[in-house]
Amino acid sequence: MRWVAVFDTNVLLSGSAWRGNPYRCLELARSGIVEGLTCPGLLDELAENLKAKLGFSPAQVADTVADLLGFLQLVTIANTLKVVAADPDDDKVLECAVVGWATHVVTGDRRHLLPLGNYQGIAIVTPAEFLALVTAHQPRDSDS
Repeated sequence: MRWVAVFDTNVLLSGSAWRGNPYRCLELARSGIVEGLTCPGLLDELAENLKAKLGFSPAQVADTVADLLGFLQLVTIANTLKVVAADPDDDKVLECAVVGWATHVVTGDRRHLLPLGNYQGIAIVTPAEFLALVTAHQPRDSDS
């Protein structure tokens, strides 16, 4: 199966700072097992959060974004999709997924995105769920 995922800002933030499931999801993209997508709006939101929530310096923010761009495909969105009235910032996640032909949105957003379950056939899952899906479909060493 071809895995194409948009990682929500909360996954990018956690995956850039700690070694939990969000980090493991990003490592799947870094290693080429999945194709990761992002857009300028998500990266801008990430940069703001790295500074405000984690106290990253401008240089640390730039390094983190540059690292992500080394393995995530950047797609351009028009910011015209209006789906999540309660949190319009979430619309860019969905629009990025639609424009980039993603199979999955990986998020920790239990208030707005995860309750949708899917959008236009794009599964919306937690990092743990995504890891379980990808791992279940990976060939085992004994299979070769």
